Amino acid sequence: MSAITDENLPLLTQAANELRYLCADIVQQANSGHPGAPMGLAEVAVVLSHHLRLNPKNPRYLNRDRLVFSGGHASALVYSLLHLWGFEVSVQDLQAFRQLDSLTPGHPEFAHTPGVEITTGPLGQGIANAVGFALAQKRANAMLEKVDSSAACENGACEKVDSSDVDSSKPISKPILDHYVYCLCGDGDLQEGISYEACSLAGLHQLEKLIIIYDSNGITIEGGTQIAFSENVRARFEAQGFSVFECDGHNLLAIDSALESAKVSPKPSLIIAQTTIGKGALELEGSHKTHGAPLGAELIAKAKKQAGISERSFAISDEVGFVFRACMEKGASLEALWEQALSPQAKAMLATLTAPLEQKVDSISYPTFTQGDSLATRVSNGKILNAIAKALPNFIGGSADLAPSNNTALLDSSDFPSGNNLHFGIREHSMGAICNAFANYGLFLPFCATFFVFSDYMSASVRIASIMRAKVFYIFTHDSIGVGEDGATHQPIEQLSHFRAMPNLLLFRPSCANENIACWQVALESSAPSAFVLSRQNLPVLSPVAKSQAQRGAYIKQDSSLNNQAQITLLASGSEVSLCLQAQELLESSGVPTRVVSMPCFELLCEQDPSYHKELFAGKVLAVEAARGDELYRFADFVLGLKSFGKSAKGEQLFTHFGLSAENITRVAQDLAKELLC
Repeated sequence: MSAITDENLPLLTQAANELRYLCADIVQQANSGHPGAPMGLAEVAVVLSHHLRLNPKNPRYLNRDRLVFSGGHASALVYSLLHLWGFEVSVQDLQAFRQLDSLTPGHPEFAHTPGVEITTGPLGQGIANAVGFALAQKRANAMLEKVDSSAACENGACEKVDSSDVDSSKPISKPILDHYVYCLCGDGDLQEGISYEACSLAGLHQLEKLIIIYDSNGITIEGGTQIAFSENVRARFEAQGFSVFECDGHNLLAIDSALESAKVSPKPSLIIAQTTIGKGALELEGSHKTHGAPLGAELIAKAKKQAGISERSFAISDEVGFVFRACMEKGASLEALWEQALSPQAKAMLATLTAPLEQKVDSISYPTFTQGDSLATRVSNGKILNAIAKALPNFIGGSADLAPSNNTALLDSSDFPSGNNLHFGIREHSMGAICNAFANYGLFLPFCATFFVFSDYMSASVRIASIMRAKVFYIFTHDSIGVGEDGATHQPIEQLSHFRAMPNLLLFRPSCANENIACWQVALESSAPSAFVLSRQNLPVLSPVAKSQAQRGAYIKQDSSLNNQAQITLLASGSEVSLCLQAQELLESSGVPTRVVSMPCFELLCEQDPSYHKELFAGKVLAVEAARGDELYRFADFVLGLKSFGKSAKGEQLFTHFGLSAENITRVAQDLAKELLC
C-alpha cells in the first residue's frame, strides 16, 4: 500500500521544504559544509521516512532497516533526519554542526552519533558497506533458517515436497530478518571503482533486500558530470544483475512508486532519482556552487519566504515534526512484533551470535606446533583460523581470490550463503568495506585476506575500520622480499610502516607458528581491528609464547648466555627473528653478549610504560627488518632495513643480497658494540 496519498501530499510537500531549509540553516550556522545534496534529496528523504523500519528508542534493534549515506557531503541531511526521527540528536547538536566535540561532525561517524550505521568517508565506501550489510543479512538468515528447520524436523513437522510444485521465482517463506538495506549515493560514489566491485557481488548473490538510491543531479565539484562521466548507468547496473527504476526525485508519488517496486524486486535494485542540486536555492538552484559552501543568510530567508514556510532558523512546524516522529512509534511496534514471532531456536542462535566474545574465546582449541619444525606463518595461520571457526560460528571471511595461497579456507564450512567461506573475487577495496559492514551488522566476526603488497588497494577501507574500531581481521601473506621471484611489484617494502602508523590498528607480524597463536589470542580480545602479516617461506617453529608476552608488543626471546649484561639487543619481527637468533650465536661466540627481542606488534610496544622499554633493551639496539622500518628508530640505534624496492630472485638470495643475513647482522652489530665500548 502506497505511503503517499492525495490527502497527505500537501503536508509532505511542506515537510520536504522545511527539511530542505533546515539543512541549509545547519550549514549556514557552521559557515561550513555542503547544502546542495541535502536540499536536492529532501523529497526522497521524506518518502523514505514513510518506508523505513527504525526504532530510535533502540537504535541497535537487529531487524531494523539499514540506511547508509555513501556521500558524506549529505551529512546535514543525515543529522536533520536523525533529529526529526527521534534519535538522541538535539537542535543544539544541529547548531553545533562541524564544531569541536559535537555529535555532528563534518562527516557522520559510527558510534559517535546515535543512528549512524557506519562511517563511510571516501566516496564509494558506503555502496560497498550497503552490499556488506545485505550479505550479512543473507548469511544470518541462512543460519537462522537452518536451526528453525532442524527444530521443525526434530518435532516431526518436516514434509517431503515435490520440487515440481515449488515456484522457484517466489520465496518459500518469509526470511527471519526481513529488513531492507537502503543506500543513498551520488555521481561521485558511482565513479569510484569500489562501487563497481561491490555491486558486481550484489548482483551475483541476488541481494534482493538491497536498494540503492542514486541522487542523479548531474553535478560534481568541478561542474557538470559530462566533463568526466558519460556512461549509461542503467545499462551498467542491469548488466550487473540489478533491477533499475527511474523517477523524478522531486515528485513524491513517483519516488514512492519506485520504492514500492524496488521492495518487491527479486534482485538488488537501483533507483535513479533525477534531482536538482540545491533545490530551492533560488538563483543558485542547480549550480555546482551549492555543493560545498553556505548559501548566505539573505538567500535562505528569501527562499523560505518564497516557499511559504517560517523564516526562522532551525524551524520545524509541529505538524511536520509529527510526520517524521511517527517512525518512532511504528518502529517500536514492529520490533515487538518481530521479537514475538521469533522461534525459541532462532532466539537461542541469536543469543549465541551476540554473546560477548570474552565468553567464547576460552573454548578455542588452538593447534599444537612442535618446536624445531619448519612452517610458514601463513600455513600455521590457516590452522589457527580453522580452530577459531570451530569455536565461533560467526567467524566468517575469505580472500580476494587467493585462498589457496593465503590459507584462509574454513575446511568444515561450505561457501556463502550456506556457509562462512566468502569468495570476494579480485576486489580488495570492496572486500575491506564489505567486512566493515559485517563487523557493524551486529552478529559476525569477519576476516579478509590478500597478499600484503595488495593491501594498498584496500587501505581506505582499513583506515575507516580503524576510525570506527571495527573488529575486522586482515590476513596479509607474502610479507617481504621472501616472496622471491615475483619481484619488486609483489614484494612489500613500505606497507609495514604505513599500517604501523595507522591509529587504532594492531598489526601483528609473528615470528613463528607459536607466536602466531599468542597474537591471535591478543587480537580476539582487543577492541580494534587487527592485521596479521605472514610469511610465504617456511620459518623455524620457536618456543611457545604466552599471551601476556604478545600483549606487550615485544618480549625477550632469548637473553645472552654470557654472564655479563648484553652489549647488543637485536630487535626484529617475523622471519627476521630467526635470523637474529642465528646472529646471536655468532656474536656470542665472538664474545659480544647479545639479547634477541621479538616484536610481534610495534603498536602494543609503543603503548608500554617507558620502564618496560628500559627493561627490554640493553646496550646498543639494532633493529632488523626486511622492509623500510624507519619507525623502529623509536627504539633502535640503527635499523638494518631496505632502502629500495626488491628484485626478482629466490627469497633466500634476496635476504643475502640486501644484507639481511646472519653474517651481515653480526658485522653491523659488532660495529655498534665497538661504539658502545668507545
